[in-house]
Amino acid sequence: MKRVFLFLITNLAIVFVLAVALQVLGLEWLLFQYGIDFWPLLAFSFIFGMGGAFISLRISKWTAKRWMGLTVIDEPRNNTEIWLVNTVQNYARAANIAMPEVAIYDSPEPNAFATGPSRNNSLVAVSTGLLRAMKPDQASAVLGHEVSHVANGDMVTLTLIQGVLNTFVIFLSRVIGYVVDRALHRDGEGGYGMGYFVTVIVTQLLLGILASMVVSWYSRRREYRADAGGAYLAGRANMIGALEALQRSVEPEHMPEQLEAMGISGVRKGGLRRLFASHPPIEDRIAALREERHAAGS
Repeated sequence: MKRVFLFLITNLAIVFVLAVALQVLGLEWLLFQYGIDFWPLLAFSFIFGMGGAFISLRISKWTAKRWMGLTVIDEPRNNTEIWLVNTVQNYARAANIAMPEVAIYDSPEPNAFATGPSRNNSLVAVSTGLLRAMKPDQASAVLGHEVSHVANGDMVTLTLIQGVLNTFVIFLSRVIGYVVDRALHRDGEGGYGMGYFVTVIVTQLLLGILASMVVSWYSRRREYRADAGGAYLAGRANMIGALEALQRSVEPEHMPEQLEAMGISGVRKGGLRRLFASHPPIEDRIAALREERHAAGS
């Protein structure tokens, strides 16, 4: 189950639109009529922060289908589709989750992802490039990795983290906006001026970028756990082989940035960009699996 960025972009867009709508309608004036009212502002921030995250979670499957042009396999039409459905079904049974929807999307890049609002309402999709580039055992390990994301509840945990971060972003941006506006607007009248509106938008953007770094950090951590799950379901050697195949692949057209965190391979990033990477380097993931194997054998 992968997401920093279909989920992130959808979530931030929802929160941003709600914030602008409230400011245009003047409803935020009630929060600052007589100065900062801490608890109402915190409740307001929590409702809209968590609300944006959970709306993104709720529509995650629908959005993925539209963005990636998925073909959902309702009835398998060939041996490849039969194998895909049967493999996911076996892993879902072993992981004790409901059968996910299974889909294929057209892309030359070897990749796969999983998404969905819960462990029992999910979707696993693979690219045509992955099916062509990998051996069946390696592709099977990728499917195990994705089913593990679902079984681990990564999407729900990501949503909770994003919702908490949204809450603080909304809250702090409005507090800072109020302070700046009071410094510019000294006539003692209630409400707020243009300084508040501009400061909230800018501060919310900057704090949102910092929040994205936290979400990306969590995303990188969960990849190791999903790799371990794929190794458990499909065999450690097959999971290592799948990652090695991804490492050898040239990255032609990677997934759109909004979806790159939903893929198994991610995108290689250096420098400061690594702070926003949804996946750790593949060589680190391979090393982690090999260390686990040695630890298990000792």
